[in-house]
Amino acid sequence: MGWSAPWVSSADSDYNRDWGWTREDGEYPGASFYVRTGDDVFLTYVTEGRGVEPLSGFAGYLDRTVFGRQESWEDSPTGWPTGDPHTRNRRHDEYPAE
Repeated sequence: MGWSAPWVSSADSDYNRDWGWTREDGEYPGASFYVRTGDDVFLTYVTEGRGVEPLSGFAGYLDRTVFGRQESWEDSPTGWPTGDPHTRNRRHDEYPAE
């Protein structure tokens, strides 16, 4: 996109595990933001769980659909689908091969 801001990945590090976003039972959403001034680095914001939703556009759209997110805790009419939505979200390489 032509942005000049440096982006950093936590790949091949313990960063996500240190924050508790990588656990024995899987990956959990989380985000942290820093600012660097000279040699000093400051944590400016950190969030996890539903606090990460503004970074992902699809959650807000699901909230506005007739079925919503179809979460098990929702008070849905009989016959509406419900369940754990996080079991439906997979990374690109976790879908079955066609």
